[in-house]
Amino acid sequence: MLSTQILHLLGELGPKTSAPARYIRFIYNRVILENAAVRAAAVSALAKFAAQCPSLRSSIMTLLKRSLVDEDDETRDRAALAVTILKDAMDANPYVAPPEDAEAEDILPDEPVADDAAAYVMLETLPMTFDKLERSIQAYMTAPYAMESPEPLTLSTLPIIEDTVEDLKAAASAVGDDMEEDTVAALTGAAPEVKPKVDPAAVIYEIPELASLGRVFRSSAPVPLTENETEYVVQCIKHIFAEHVVLQFTVQNTIDDQRLENVTVAVDGNDSELFEVSGEIAAEKIPYGETVNCFTVLDRNAEASLGPNSFACELHFTVVQVDPATGEDEGDSFEEEYPLEDLEIATADFMGKVAVGDFRKAWETMGNANEVLEKFALQFKSLNDAVAAVIDFLGMQPCDGTATVSPSVADGKPHMLHMSGVFVGGCSVLARAQVALQSGSAVLKIAVRSEDETVSRMVADCIR
Repeated sequence: MLSTQILHLLGELGPKTSAPARYIRFIYNRVILENAAVRAAAVSALAKFAAQCPSLRSSIMTLLKRSLVDEDDETRDRAALAVTILKDAMDANPYVAPPEDAEAEDILPDEPVADDAAAYVMLETLPMTFDKLERSIQAYMTAPYAMESPEPLTLSTLPIIEDTVEDLKAAASAVGDDMEEDTVAALTGAAPEVKPKVDPAAVIYEIPELASLGRVFRSSAPVPLTENETEYVVQCIKHIFAEHVVLQFTVQNTIDDQRLENVTVAVDGNDSELFEVSGEIAAEKIPYGETVNCFTVLDRNAEASLGPNSFACELHFTVVQVDPATGEDEGDSFEEEYPLEDLEIATADFMGKVAVGDFRKAWETMGNANEVLEKFALQFKSLNDAVAAVIDFLGMQPCDGTATVSPSVADGKPHMLHMSGVFVGGCSVLARAQVALQSGSAVLKIAVRSEDETVSRMVADCIR
């Protein structure tokens, strides 16, 4: 609705104007004259004015208290929340008007103090959506020993929930989908179906030996190590911990006269200084047509800088000949080996794809104390291919719709790419990349900012 959008815009920009008090009467008229949705939006806008302009709080409080008896539940709830928070903030930091004869340069700006509760609650956005907050709390509860930990539960201690392709598509079509689901629910009387989202780390927590490693930071998408048409189909999911990497190999047996037993995947890091194989958990048996997991645990040298590491993988198992019709054993068993594709563990695997609501503000807040600047020549002839490759190299989440190159971008004009993420250990990372075509090839200029210069350097070195 246009009226609610205008009120939202006024709530964001109005308090920053030279005379914010001029907007109050216009906004409150919407509370008196409009329907429930607009009244609720007007209450939220008034609350934002009060949060950002302490001089207006007493007069806005008077107006908000009138909405406490509104006939609409949403309007009443918003007014009650605003009144409660503003009252506490006004008691803690009462506004003192400047003397009438004060000089202009002696008058302090009309801004909330640093620890103002109203400004924090009403102006600061959540670092994640409510859907992600729910999933993050669920993931926290399923982690081993989490509920017995004395550590306070805060937003910073919750597990990282990445922005997946499905999440971004759902967000883009949320309005239309919600309207369609609401229409179906109204006609049929049935609630819209909500697809449950499974935490890929849940399989780790079910195994005591792996659960003792702690909480998984992030899990990668499945990486195929064989073709889908081969007799043994193998994929790998990389589960990243602070000091370990657990490789989950899903193995499917497609041969009807064989049963696989004691299945493991041998991983050879070619004397890697960064990773060392410390343990394996074998799949006891894999009958025909079934898919079972086996695991390999890698210890990570936390003192060494991260970089791309390639591992040779080979499937080891015992073959038991069986009757395809009955599944009963036939003949002797024998040991077998099956070569797989090499597996790469890159720095990007340790980066959680987490978007920020306001990239420009986050970039300025981060500062350039730990900034790393680099310039690279990329082997791509297309701007779209170069942008996609940069996103893949860094493993970060594109922001502000910059993942897509506009068709209107003329030849030779650069494309700006904004990315954000969280590195293993909880270190926030931001990157700004300028990609342009020069002399038929792509040129990348990139700036990486984080809370740790070492992390900034490792992320910048992901380009190859």
